[in-house]
Amino acid sequence: MQSEKDKMLAGQPYVATDPELVAARMRAKSLCHRFNLADPTDLPARMALLQDLLELAGDAHIEPNFFCDYGFNIRIGENFYSNHNLTILDVCLVEIGANVLFGPGVMLSAATHPLDPVERLTTESGAPIRIGDSVWLGGNVAVLPGVTIGDNCVIGAGSVVNRDIPANSLAVGNPCRVVRGV
Repeated sequence: MQSEKDKMLAGQPYVATDPELVAARMRAKSLCHRFNLADPTDLPARMALLQDLLELAGDAHIEPNFFCDYGFNIRIGENFYSNHNLTILDVCLVEIGANVLFGPGVMLSAATHPLDPVERLTTESGAPIRIGDSVWLGGNVAVLPGVTIGDNCVIGAGSVVNRDIPANSLAVGNPCRVVRGV
């Protein structure tokens, strides 16, 4: 029988109140809290907290505040920068490529809930998010479950990305649409 964590990682409906998942979320929230309160000039201490929480391929700079659900489902490539107030709901894998920039207030949500109100009381699910190399997400961009953003894309501020964006695209809006190549 699959654990609730296994179901979650597979994108299947799962029970978020499972004790193993609650403990994992509390660990992540504690590390995020410590990171957000850390001295901003003590980069080694801040990086140590991130290394304990996320899978980082190289250097990364995340401005506080940073929030995530689990951390263990987040993989970040080299030379990553995020401005303030990054939120990643990582119930499934969230992969971020190298040389990626995020404006303030970016939200990546791999989490979703059933449309049926009865099911919604007890279960949730998710789908992976993939962001390619050399991508720039403007301020207050929301990326929804199951979305892939190709290499070299620019996503305009305030966009809600609810479908895949092909490589080398400038995309904007709610819902986000490709307006031209870059």
